[in-house]
Amino acid sequence: MDVRSKSRYPEAYAHWKRDPEGFWGEAALAIDWIEPPKKIFDAKAGVYGCWFVGGVCNTCFNAVDRHVASGRGSQAAIVYDSPVTGTKRTYSYNDLFGEVRTLAAILRDFGVDKGDRVILYMPMVPEALFAMLACARIGAIHSVVFGGFAPNELATRIDDAKPKLVITASCGVEPTRVVPYKPLLDEAIKLSAAKPETLLLLQRPQLEASMVPGRDHDWAQLRAAALRDRKTADCVPVEATDPLYILYTSGTTGRPKGVVRDNGGHMVALKWSMPNLYGVAPGEVYWAASDIGWVVGHSYIVYAPLLHGCTTIMFEGKPVGTPDAGAFWRVIAEHGVAALFTAPTAFRAIKKEDPQGKLLAGHSLKKFRTLFLAGERADPDTIQWAERMLKVPVIDHWWQTETGWAIAGNPVGLGALPVKYGSPTVAMPGYDVVIVDEQAKPVPDGKMGSIVVRLPLPPSCLPTLWQQDERFKESYLAEFPGYYKTADAGFRDEDGYLFIMGRTDDIINVAGHRLSTGGMEEVLSAHPDVAECAVIGMKDDLKGEVPCGFIVLKAGVARPAHEIEKEIVTMVRDRIGPVAAFKLAITVNRLPKTRSGKILRGTMKKIADREPWSMPATIDDPAVLDEIGTALKERGLGG
Repeated sequence: MDVRSKSRYPEAYAHWKRDPEGFWGEAALAIDWIEPPKKIFDAKAGVYGCWFVGGVCNTCFNAVDRHVASGRGSQAAIVYDSPVTGTKRTYSYNDLFGEVRTLAAILRDFGVDKGDRVILYMPMVPEALFAMLACARIGAIHSVVFGGFAPNELATRIDDAKPKLVITASCGVEPTRVVPYKPLLDEAIKLSAAKPETLLLLQRPQLEASMVPGRDHDWAQLRAAALRDRKTADCVPVEATDPLYILYTSGTTGRPKGVVRDNGGHMVALKWSMPNLYGVAPGEVYWAASDIGWVVGHSYIVYAPLLHGCTTIMFEGKPVGTPDAGAFWRVIAEHGVAALFTAPTAFRAIKKEDPQGKLLAGHSLKKFRTLFLAGERADPDTIQWAERMLKVPVIDHWWQTETGWAIAGNPVGLGALPVKYGSPTVAMPGYDVVIVDEQAKPVPDGKMGSIVVRLPLPPSCLPTLWQQDERFKESYLAEFPGYYKTADAGFRDEDGYLFIMGRTDDIINVAGHRLSTGGMEEVLSAHPDVAECAVIGMKDDLKGEVPCGFIVLKAGVARPAHEIEKEIVTMVRDRIGPVAAFKLAITVNRLPKTRSGKILRGTMKKIADREPWSMPATIDDPAVLDEIGTALKERGLGG
């Protein structure tokens, strides 16, 4: 029997296609509304229309209060596991309710009201989650900036959001160092034209920060006073279309792009995704191994698991080095994780350090059912390695900061579809995904093109950029009229499966042939000695561009690097063909990445092309770019 016939996905997608408002109106019944929406969708509102117009709600109520009221109060809401500090704490929904009501009252005392912005500059600690929910509780708009972000980048976000208050911690803790946050924040405020009135500081035992009198306030002291005085704040009703948060996309120059997320559509889509896409039930343990500074952390560490009544894991650590490449297995076993969502790069790092999976021994993963990957392309070799090691389905899915949840995935909860390696499977309900050419004309199945989504976008997707409607139209809607531009390239096969081959910037033109660097990376990663890789297009006087592959070898590989490089060149020639003009593979110790694990291919390309480049604000370790430059110079390239 065809596996597909067991899945309810075709029926669900057809229901959405036939009656979008009926589909999302039904999904909205899973949310507690103060006043139900007057219109499920209003095409005349906003830039391209708005969802759940006239609805009144509160996100914090749905994530916290209603679970306490329905008898889930004693269940664990958050498990904080911090191998870098040797700390573990569990907070029940009752505990979470108390912490958030108290912090919300403190914010109100500082004059933070509905619609005010609050910037969070925090490490992966429970207080960061409390702060997000406290803002949502009183209708304030939070904007989380990744802790440790450079002062000038932080300053641009302060100037754009104009926060009334900033919440921070004295430091972040990395495996090998303590990162002082307060000096970075003080410098950012000095650089910014907008000056926050108040700074709320969480002093961590690893480092005490200095305080600016009159502006800076100690979180612990204010919390103790609020508890003593029994101060609490109730949930403030907000419109479904009111902003819940602003999340700035990384790597922008000039005024940053602040992705806006509304309250109503966000809740409806995330709540729908938990049982239908991820296949988890209320009460189960769900772990998104990301950071609250990124969209994955917003959606699947904080909001979706709590909206669904799950236990969420907050992990302050790394996939390797805290203490070793078995860290993930320890967390899954110890806390009874049912589903893990992380970036492919995390598994490539684990595979590099422990290719045989020896560190799995002794960990019982009996409750673990599914591994989900997203963030960048999941190469087939990494997926197959994870399947062999874990003996569970490994599900790739694809989405963006702008969408807030999956554009395409394999809906485990509706019944999984057959896996095709290299594909995040099919479009989720709400997304009419089309592959088009430069003239916005759909291309045939199997042909590469730009991936776009027919308007309107579904609930939870950005309605606009923060106070920049025109820039939103220009950046996302103008190039392909009637569609949202994903800026990703790929193709759809005859079964409707999508293949995301990379950003449109990563499609290189070799002597007139449009080739995907993602397709080449797939070949490189299939070599048994390669742990991870990146392919960039370098300028070439004759062909326009030629590919250059960087490879990182697995731990313990003793063979000479030049032998492996030669084999890789042959593999690309055999599998893609001479048209790829792939003649250069360079072995390096590591690849430059953002702190969310994305490989900085654009910066690598600029170094290779001898173009001016600046240090990316989100880079994990700046020294890696020097190593890439040195490796290129040794081959007579780069600069």
